[in-house]
Amino acid sequence: MANSSTRQPINVLIVDDEESQRTPLAAMVSAWGFNVETAADGQEALEKLTSFPANVIVTDLMMPRMDGFELMKRLNGDGDMPPAIVLTAFGNIETAIQTIHDLGAFWFLEKPIQPAALRVLLERAASQSQLSQEAERLQRQLSYSGVLVDMVGTSPQMQQVFTTIQQVAPSKAPVLVTGESGTGKELVARAIHQLSARRAGPFVAINCAAMPETLMESELFGHEKGAFTGALERRAGCFELAQHGTLLLDELAEMPSGTQAKLLRVLEDSRVRRLGGKGEISVDVRVIAATNRNVDEALKKGDLREDLYYRLNVFQINLPPLRQRMSDLPVLSEALIEHLNKKHGTNVSGVTQEVMEAFKKYSWPGNVRELRNVLERAVIMAGEGTVQMAHLPFDFGVSVESRQSAQLFEPESVRLPVGTTVGEAEKALIHLTLQHTKNNKTRAAEILGISLKTLFNKLKEYGQQDAEAPA
Repeated sequence: MANSSTRQPINVLIVDDEESQRTPLAAMVSAWGFNVETAADGQEALEKLTSFPANVIVTDLMMPRMDGFELMKRLNGDGDMPPAIVLTAFGNIETAIQTIHDLGAFWFLEKPIQPAALRVLLERAASQSQLSQEAERLQRQLSYSGVLVDMVGTSPQMQQVFTTIQQVAPSKAPVLVTGESGTGKELVARAIHQLSARRAGPFVAINCAAMPETLMESELFGHEKGAFTGALERRAGCFELAQHGTLLLDELAEMPSGTQAKLLRVLEDSRVRRLGGKGEISVDVRVIAATNRNVDEALKKGDLREDLYYRLNVFQINLPPLRQRMSDLPVLSEALIEHLNKKHGTNVSGVTQEVMEAFKKYSWPGNVRELRNVLERAVIMAGEGTVQMAHLPFDFGVSVESRQSAQLFEPESVRLPVGTTVGEAEKALIHLTLQHTKNNKTRAAEILGISLKTLFNKLKEYGQQDAEAPA
């Protein structure tokens, strides 16, 4: 039964212009335990949906005023379409299949309807609807504790980002994600995709800065065989690959202006033409754009077309740099270490208080990406237990400018900036000597003029216990 004590009631909206079909169908579905409302066409269905939140729609295709195709197109465009079962008369099967392909309907049934088949599809569609609602509820709960899909943060800035993501995800509206490199713009796009009705569809990402201009249009829109030299076969573009899903255009401001103009037309018409192609292809894709550039400057310089910007900037999500949300460092580090343990088969439990204090004093110019890289090295070095200062890169905390001016790394020498402590200098010298000897500790001890036992004691002090000290 669809309306058992352990499940929420399922609302089914039946849309059919023939009362002789609509009324008995509604009675039958109601007898199966569903809550049922009916509408005579698509326009009435939209009106009913304002007060009757349907979990499943059963709709005829051919109706006056607004047909089933237009009804689903409207709902899909607003991001409000629940699972839909299309009813079709003999001879319209091709149209029904096209509807499922273009609009992502759940399934179709040919008239006259077989009750057993309809009931099975209703149960499956109802389960899909309930799973989606439960997933959304759990994600809302997790976001309050600082987790949203693969994003982590308890700071007010990130909680605001989470709220915006949850508000925009159910819609079909374009989103522009801004922020410095390494702040997690692709994670935002993936979170929007996972929280949307398109989660079962593909997520396709393209980096506009990494794509040669000559290949950009082919990558986006696809090409036909022979369209240009080297086009040996037909190839689908990113829009086709992302059908019923989400397309991320990363580093949008690096896209050539001419390609931006063609992209704008695709966004307005929802149709693409492959290079060398004669016909257009209908696409149903949610576009998310991202850039690490200052948008106002990119517009002034002409690197970003104004018309495209206004078309994409329906919602804008700005990711704060890590230095502006330092309170997130503990939860971020914990989440990253958990992920890295799985990746490398390590068993690191966290970082020491000393390491966390060092993290909080650093400005993190590379943002979360830099934090991940630092922790990945440290987790591998530690293997188990906690990450200690000795597991961090020797030059951690030194800016790129200072590193270059001080020439910290030279093949056979080490130069240290003013202010380096004796302990730090000793540690640097030992590490550089070990690198020179390719970790031959006996040779390193000879070069340093200390006993092998002293070297092992120093390494133990630095948190490196990869070998036993000699007796």
